[in-house]
Amino acid sequence: MEVKALACELPSESGLPFSRFSCADIAHQAVTRGIAASISGATVWRWLQADAIKPWNYRSWIFPRDPEFAQKAGRVLDLYQGFWVGQLLGENDYVISADEKTGLQARKRIAPTQAPGPGRAGRVEFEYERHGVVAYMAAWDVRRAKIFGLCEQTTGIESYHRLVDLVMRQEPYVSARRVFWVTDNGSSHNGETSRQRLPQWYPHAVQVHLPVHASWLNQIEIYFSVLSRKVLTPDDFSDVERVKQKLLDFQAYYETIAKPFKWKFTRSDLNNLLARLAQHQTCPAKAAG
Repeated sequence: MEVKALACELPSESGLPFSRFSCADIAHQAVTRGIAASISGATVWRWLQADAIKPWNYRSWIFPRDPEFAQKAGRVLDLYQGFWVGQLLGENDYVISADEKTGLQARKRIAPTQAPGPGRAGRVEFEYERHGVVAYMAAWDVRRAKIFGLCEQTTGIESYHRLVDLVMRQEPYVSARRVFWVTDNGSSHNGETSRQRLPQWYPHAVQVHLPVHASWLNQIEIYFSVLSRKVLTPDDFSDVERVKQKLLDFQAYYETIAKPFKWKFTRSDLNNLLARLAQHQTCPAKAAG
């Protein structure tokens, strides 16, 4: 048990000059601290394996810091379930999830990309020439599985305005009762000013912000992950115009096969997750184990 407790410590807490333990490190520390007269790394590994303790593994994480995290995230999850402030959305209400991908580079490989063959993966030259950068703004209709997007030189309020215009100037949104715009807190649509600005553009549009560091609750990110895998990886584009064309062509193709995402994470799931995170924050040793 003492060896397992040692494995659940951070090396820095003991003044050790490394960031994570190996089995050999733990065995050495166990002998140094007098926990055991002698012990091998293999024995340590066997003991840790019994409780699935892997101190050499790390996972990046951002703990919620917004004091209104549950409230802000909850109302977005309610929208995905078809509710707003406890009332069922009508047929003439729409939910849009929007964001942008910035810094998409046109990288031209110095040797041609090769297709895969029997027993051989495709090959992409490591070296490349840079031919400019483009930003991609996109909006996803959560209930209708429609995707809207445009390419800009950079992001910002004006770029976001053009994306909103692209959606709101066509049916059924121009005649809708309400159109909810779910966004993160990026500079293009940040804060109370943005929340007030959107209905000035379109009186029936409602800006709904996610909490800080909650982009994983923004459905457009699912589309972006598909886009990254299918279009942007590997990246081999002769110029910026080629990047733009690929993005817009894929957008048109995706809409022909798209269906609403089967979103299953609810407000109840969120509350359970936040409760577990709060326990981890107050019990670091248990969290490490």
